[in-house]
Amino acid sequence: MRRFSAEYLEHTRRGMWEDGRDALADLELSSRERVLDVGCGTGELTRVLAAEAEGASVYGVDADRDLLAVARDEGDDRTEFLAGDATRLPVGDDAVDLAVCQALLINLPDPTAAVRELARVSSDLVAAVEPDNADVRVASTVDAEERLEREAREAYVDGVDTDVALGDRVREAFDAAGLVDVRTRRYVHEKRTEPPYAEAALRSAARKASGAGLADHREELVAATSEAAYDDLRGRWREMGREVAAAIDAGEYERVEYVPFDVTVGRVN
Repeated sequence: MRRFSAEYLEHTRRGMWEDGRDALADLELSSRERVLDVGCGTGELTRVLAAEAEGASVYGVDADRDLLAVARDEGDDRTEFLAGDATRLPVGDDAVDLAVCQALLINLPDPTAAVRELARVSSDLVAAVEPDNADVRVASTVDAEERLEREAREAYVDGVDTDVALGDRVREAFDAAGLVDVRTRRYVHEKRTEPPYAEAALRSAARKASGAGLADHREELVAATSEAAYDDLRGRWREMGREVAAAIDAGEYERVEYVPFDVTVGRVN
């Protein structure tokens, strides 16, 4: 399974549930008694589940103890966090009535194995919230940003060793795991950057200008292209980052990132 830093998770998942939680309607959270968030990371979705499933016991599981430490610091007495692998969960059969994951299956070499494990521990419903990274779009007042984001994204999707564009094909893993009444709905999360700029936007611009954001995916980009092509892309990326920083200083920078994600649910047969 691929590993991520708390900073990376904060950047990629920031604000996903702030504008509304309609995408969670099929999880029937108001009727839940025990909920398990698998691959919970820093616990962002775990806390949302606890808020929506009022009165339920909500647990988060992740293999990364550093991320769990952040989750515990930011959690409350409604949530409990456990260390464990997504394909060998540290809970018994039918231990919960909802097992859910967010952006987990796209990072696993065998998504179906994880779905089977989610089905083992759930007595009722299994759900997955998974993005389609091949279909992400960016609109920016800095023209080079749209072009370079697309170039980097296409290379990343080609170079990564898991299916990060899984999207609505998650239902295939649900079917293979024997789940029934499987259904998928697509939503688009919009991440907006505009004046007045939040601190997170300033950090993101600084990472563009330094090339740090691109360097997070260096291994995948080199695998899809070459060392020379990566170095060329990083040079152009840093130049674009400096344009972004200048536009922010002038109060003229705006950016919207459209991230499509699919919510797939199925019942244990």
